[in-house]
Amino acid sequence: MSNQHIDYQKLATDIKQWGKELGFAQVGITDIDLSKHEAQLQRWLDHGYHGDMEYMATHGMKRARPAELVPGTQRVISVKMNYLPPDASFAKNLKQTKKAYISRYALGRDYHKLMRNRLKKLGQKIAQLAPQLGFRPFVDSAPVLERQLAEKAGLGWQGKHSLLINKEAGSWFFLGELFVDIPLPIDPENNFEGCGKCVACITLCPTGAIVEPYVVDARKCISYLTIELQGAIPEQYRSLIGNRIYGCDDCQLACPWNRYGKITDEHDFHPRTQLKNKDLLDLFAWDENTFLHNTEGSPIRRIGHQRWQRNLAIGLGNAEFDTAIITALEDAYSSASALVKEHIQWALEQQRRKQVTTLRKTARLIRIVEKGLPRDA
Repeated sequence: MSNQHIDYQKLATDIKQWGKELGFAQVGITDIDLSKHEAQLQRWLDHGYHGDMEYMATHGMKRARPAELVPGTQRVISVKMNYLPPDASFAKNLKQTKKAYISRYALGRDYHKLMRNRLKKLGQKIAQLAPQLGFRPFVDSAPVLERQLAEKAGLGWQGKHSLLINKEAGSWFFLGELFVDIPLPIDPENNFEGCGKCVACITLCPTGAIVEPYVVDARKCISYLTIELQGAIPEQYRSLIGNRIYGCDDCQLACPWNRYGKITDEHDFHPRTQLKNKDLLDLFAWDENTFLHNTEGSPIRRIGHQRWQRNLAIGLGNAEFDTAIITALEDAYSSASALVKEHIQWALEQQRRKQVTTLRKTARLIRIVEKGLPRDA
């Protein structure tokens, strides 16, 4: 069968059904015209909000021009997959300063390969009805304006934190794209503006990274600082990071729409026991081989052991005072890299300040108690 004899309307309906059978929560189809987003993308780059992510500037406007990335592309099939695990324990982890907080998406299997494989299978199913089909799957792996494409495909709207929000599922989902070279009918763009006057995500961002509605300065974002940044984390943000050692969910936690978040059906996205609800000290004790073993198949592995230690050192510095923390930091110092040493030194300074404060409080309590004791006691 040649592509010109295909019933594209029926094929679009079939694609959505196949997508759901492959585990995608929603599937939408859009054209490739993203010209209205080019000026905003250029302003974002001109302000340097991409930080050290030089690939953002290198690809420039290719992000807004899918046909330049994959010549011949006519449509983009946009998909979302829920990742919110059961018993996410957000608040509990953030309040326990000696526990490690890891962004909920990273507690399970790396989503990139899983979703890309599913998208490839979707492309292969389409090719059975469109033999001359050309397709390319992408999952956060190329210069693609995935949130803008998803919005055009009707999957949700871009929130003030810049993430995509769906009124029936919140924002706890991954996005992926399948570029195709056939003229499928497109879905209506999502024109629902669900944020209204709400600025909860802007107000509650720990580092003030959402510099204006819909604009994030990555250089201030905890996810960028703990995952993308290669070097030292600027001192002005270290105390604000708290116990967040890989990513940050605060803007999503603040969003009222996430009361509608859907629990994932993918068991691979459920938290791994070696990562969930762990003490900072336990994770800091991992040598590189242990780190590689325990993060196999996890998105965390890509930051490497050195940046893992860097992030944990900051978490330990922010934890409540504990002599065991000081001992662990001192023991690790001599064998640490220059990058990690810098953060260990900072953490030790924080812990020693807290130690002095603790000793002063203890001495004050002793004096208060002594004053209240009988003279012959």
